[in-house]
Parts: sequence; C-alpha cells; structure tokens
Amino acid sequence: MSAVTDPVPVFQRMAVIGLGLIGGSLAAAVRRGRLAETVVACDRRYEDAVLGQQLGVIDEAAQSIAEAVSGADLVVVAVPVRATESVLEQIKPHLSAHAVLTDVGSTKASFVAAVEAVFGELGPNIIPGHPIAGSEKSGVTASNPDLFAHHKVILTPAESADPDKLAKLTRLWEGCDATVLTMSVAYHDEVLAATSHLPHLIAFSLVDTLAGEDQNMDIFRYAAGGFRDFTRIAASDPVMWHDIFLSNREAVLRVIDHFSRDLDQLRTAIADQDSTTLLKVFSRAKAAREHFSKMLSGQAYVTDMSQNQVTFHLKPGGRMTGDIRVPGDKSISHRSIMLGALADGVTEVNGFLEGEDSLATLQAFRDMGVTIEGPDSGHVRIHGVGIDGLQAPRGPLYLGNSGTAMRLFTGLLAAQPFDSELTGDESLSKRPMGRVADPLRAMGAVIETGEAGRPPLKIRGGQSLTGIRYEMPVASAQVKSCLLLAGLYAEGATSVTEPAPTRDHTERMLEGFGYHVHRSGATASVSGGGRLTATAIDVPADISSAAFFLVAASIAQDSDLTLRHVGMNPTRVGVINILRLMGADIEIANERDIGGEPVADLRVRSANLKGIDIPEDQVPLAIDEFPVLFIAAACAEGETILRGAEELRVKESDRIQVMADGLAAIGVQTTVTPDGIVITGGQTMVGGTVDSHGDHRIAMSFAVASLRAEGEIEVTDCANVATSFPGFVELAQSTGIQIVAEGI
Repeated sequence: MSAVTDPVPVFQRMAVIGLGLIGGSLAAAVRRGRLAETVVACDRRYEDAVLGQQLGVIDEAAQSIAEAVSGADLVVVAVPVRATESVLEQIKPHLSAHAVLTDVGSTKASFVAAVEAVFGELGPNIIPGHPIAGSEKSGVTASNPDLFAHHKVILTPAESADPDKLAKLTRLWEGCDATVLTMSVAYHDEVLAATSHLPHLIAFSLVDTLAGEDQNMDIFRYAAGGFRDFTRIAASDPVMWHDIFLSNREAVLRVIDHFSRDLDQLRTAIADQDSTTLLKVFSRAKAAREHFSKMLSGQAYVTDMSQNQVTFHLKPGGRMTGDIRVPGDKSISHRSIMLGALADGVTEVNGFLEGEDSLATLQAFRDMGVTIEGPDSGHVRIHGVGIDGLQAPRGPLYLGNSGTAMRLFTGLLAAQPFDSELTGDESLSKRPMGRVADPLRAMGAVIETGEAGRPPLKIRGGQSLTGIRYEMPVASAQVKSCLLLAGLYAEGATSVTEPAPTRDHTERMLEGFGYHVHRSGATASVSGGGRLTATAIDVPADISSAAFFLVAASIAQDSDLTLRHVGMNPTRVGVINILRLMGADIEIANERDIGGEPVADLRVRSANLKGIDIPEDQVPLAIDEFPVLFIAAACAEGETILRGAEELRVKESDRIQVMADGLAAIGVQTTVTPDGIVITGGQTMVGGTVDSHGDHRIAMSFAVASLRAEGEIEVTDCANVATSFPGFVELAQSTGIQIVAEGI
C-alpha cells in the first residue's frame, strides 16, 4: 500500500496585505489546499490579523508590512485600490528580488500606475490579478475558502512577465478551484466597467433614490425577490467601491454615458407610447442575457453542447410504429429568419426548428438590430428592418455548427455598410469557405478567411457589388443561395448556374416575400435593388430528419410508421426516390402546398430492400441523407454503388470515410472510392463502438443501424445531435429504437 503524500506547495511563504473578504478568503483557500508552506498576513487593524489566525484563516499574524513581506516569495496586495500606492511604498524595501507581487483589485490600470510610481516599471515578477468573486459581506470574519470555486480569475501580465512566475501564480489560483484567464489591462478595465462596476453603481443609486421616497418603508417592505437580489450588492463596502469608481474613472464614464443614452431612449419610448421600440429593446435584452455572458467566456449564445460528452447506447432489434411529426426543416427555418429580417413588415413563422443552428441564426439577427419575438413552441414573429436596415453588430457573429448559416451570411453581409466577422464552433471552423468567398470577391466583396480558406471570416463593409454570371463547379445549394442573397444588393443581375439540381428553398422563399427570381433551366437569377414584403411561413417537417425514420421503418421487421407534414420539395426528395428504387414501401398521401413549399404525409412499412447503382442525378437531391442511406444499403440484398458524391467529403465530417469506418466497426466491410462508396448488403452487423466524429447525421444513422444489429452498438461524440434534431432520442424511443443517451 503506497503512502499518501502531502501536496507540494506552490509557494513557500505567502504574505497577504489586507485581511478583508478577498484577502482572507484567498488566505483560507491557500492554507486549506496547502498551496503555500506558510500563510502570513497583516492588516491596518492588527487585531483583525490576530483574529484571522485564531479563526484558522492564516498561520501567522504580522504586526507590520515589513514583517509580513520579509522572506515571502509571494506577496498579495488586497487593500482598497486607492490605498495601493502607499502600501507598495512600504512593501518595496522588504520585497525579495525573486518574489511574485500581485493584487486582487477590481481595476488594473490603477494598480499598474501605482507600481510604476513606486518601482519605476512593471517588473517581470509583478503580475496584476483580479478574482471575479465577492459578497456584500466584508472583513476577516467573512473569509470563505470556497469563494473562488467555479469563478474566474483574470490575470493581466505584461509581455515582459516571467512565464515561470505566471505559471506558478496560475497554479495557485487553480488550486483554489478558480478558472484563470489572461487579458490586457485596458481590456480588463473596459469589460469590468460594464459587467461589474456599472451594475454596482446602478444598485447604489437605485437604493439611495428609493430610500428618499415618501413611501420608502413600503417600497422595501413589499419589494419582490428580483429587487432584493439586484440591490443586495448595494450593501457592499462603500470605501472599496468609492475607490474603484475613481480609479477606473474613464472606462466607467464611457459605460455610464452609453447606459444613460439607452435609458433616455426607453424613457422617450414610454412617454411617446412607442410600443415598437419597447418591444425591440426588451426582446433583444431577454435573448441577449445568456448570449453576452457566454460570449465573454468564449461560448456560444446557444448551449455549447460540444462541452458535453454524449454517448448513445443502443440495444439490438426492434420494430418501428407510430404516427409522428419530426421537427421543422432546418434549411427553411434559417431562411425564414434571414428574409423575414430583411423584409418590410412583420413576418410570422410557425414550425420553426428550435435547434442550436437555427437559434444561432436568430440571435445573429438580433445582434444586428432586428426585433424577433420567440421562439415559442415553433412560433416566431420577426419585425423586419427592410433590405437596408441591418445595424453593425457589437462583436463577431457566432454561428455554432451551421455551415448553411455561415455561407448564407457571407453573401448577405458582403454588401452591408459595416464590417462584420463570422465565427463558429470547432467543427465549423474546419470547413472550407473559399467556395463562397471566391465568387463573392469576383462581385467586389472584400473577405478575409482564416487558414486554408476556413473560418473565421472577416467581411469589409461599404463595398459596391456588381452582378456576375457564375457557373458552379460543384452543385451546392449553400453556394447558390449565398450568391443570390448577395445579388439582392448588387448592381445588375446575378445569375447562378448549377451542374445538377440542388434544393431551391431560397428561390421559393424569395418569391414568397415578393422578390422575383428568374429561373431558366439550371440557372437562377436576381436583380439588385428590390424589396421584400413580410409574409407568413409554415415550416414543413424536415425531410432530412424524416429520412432516419424512413430507413428505420424500411429495415426493421413488422414496422408501420406514419410521418406527418413532411416537406416534399422536388429538390429534396432524393432519399424517397432512392429508397423506392431499392424497393421501399413508402406511401405518399395528403399532398398539399403550404406557403410555396409542397408537403405530404408519408406511411412507410417494412420491405426487403435491394442494392442499386444510385442514379447520379439523384445524388444532389439526397446529399444530406446518404449516411442513413448507407445503413439501408448495408441491410439490402446485393451491391449498392454511389458515385458523384464529392460534396460528402466536406460536410461536418468526411461522411463517406467516417461512415465506412463506422460500418467496419460493426462488421460491415465497404469499398471507398474518391467520389463515393460500394456497399455489399447482407453482411452481419455485430455490436461495436462507433466514433461519430461529432457529426449528428453519423450518430443518428448508427442509431437506426441498431434495429438490424446482433449486438449492442455504442456511438460516441453525439452531443451535436441536438444541433439539427432536438428531441431525437425521445422520438426514437417512442417509435421503437432502443436508445439511451449518456451524458446529456
């Protein structure tokens, strides 16, 4: 049995100057975690230091700064910021040349200025810091060793900072269970002025104002929880906050001025009974609350599912039954927000897909000044700003995992009067964007891409676009839609000719918004300078989502499943055509036209599928559905051959290779070709582990495969299923797939 060893301290002697809430809590956390051999502190009130020793917050109480600092290899200044310079003057004569000097103040420029005034420069061992944690309580008795757990600590080292010392200080804070970030001094003070200093100022002011009202007793007696929660911070240490506001004067004044202008706008709107302005501000603020807080920590507006490790566990066998409606079409959901935002008037959308990709598009338009209500059970109300009404966003537009959004936004933003930047998650950041950037540049756009033509994309505003005639080398609805959207702003006509038919949702929806699209054979054209008129949109159920259930019911014995209100756009029905060629029993009923898009109900029953040579003219019509069609091919009798599917190589993953690897993992051997795959059906599907590579369609396809497997299948990296198909696991369970998701 091995002996348990004590942790090696990061520092030998830590001296804390000022034993208030932050200094005391840091001392207590360091002492508990044995992050320093000895923790000593002094305070302007010596009795507080003695009390700290009695409470177990520190090891030693020093009677002077000189006594505390002598021999220390870490000195932490934890005094009110306007007292920093005088404290540093007392520290300087006794500070070891090798000691790390840091602070915990809420403003960093003032600390740097004090250091330079006393030491002449910000030496390599001086590293400003600020823990983003606190309480309305103060004093050594409020010390809490858990105060920094799951909170951020910002360090603002100079370029000349000693990397070893920075690493040690980082380890100390991480040992207190904090997350350490680094940024510049100026940026820190700007961010904190907005996120911390202004809210405290408002709380102090609000409480002071209401305390002066005649009904002050009743105001506080009947105050609701929200008022109490917000104004709690007005009980914070007045001296500390007095010092903070004076020390961060310029940044605080800037954010106060901005807030004052916005508050005046709201006052005017109320006085004028301007409901449009009030609704715009309130709906934008409601949605932005989570958006901006997550953006500051480098996350998306929508839940960053990629942080979760989700695994699908699938038992073999089962039959598919039921009467269901899958979520709304993602492609149409994206476009409904985009065109609704650019239209004149209010657009009502029903059936909107509330998945992460679509929500990212929705938030991006909110960031550009568009008022959008909802979504509420698939209903969205968009208050259009007109073709020229978008406003410059305050920061990069984060589009999650959506290649559709990024490519379409690139065309839409190419002619705006403001600069913009498009970013995405790790998966989207690996996808090529040159196919849209290059033709847009030919129209006059100025676009800067990342390495190898990948995101982020930086788009220069104020460019005049000229229409072009463009023949796409590879069929792509996203590239076509991107250029048509740019064509709305271009001088003259923009024509796009595709080598094979692709989905035409953009053309249909533009017509629905009253914008003429000229179509002649394989060419679609728009002329710039028109306007869009708001309309009503009923988003059909997504045929790409329905495809998983079409294949599932086809391959599972004794299945009988009905799917309602499925989009039957002629450019999207390749999956049905291919399955029928393979012998699938799919009945199409109740065909109708909803808002320019054909829909129908589909009844699918078990069938003995046959392998086929997939017609190349069907490939673009089923490009997103091929992963699950590969499962159908593996269950079919005979050989299935796919050609002309190069586009699958540049989706969320190389879908041809990833599917081949996944099939091999469950016992099905395939032959991969440069533009397709050959699958011999009838091979036994055994249990195994499949890596989906974060591709939602791969993960869902192998969930379908479990219906014909002879052993349990485990599919890893499935978090992004929520991106395109929220509720997939529950719907799969209800219809007969034996699936459990672990890690959600």
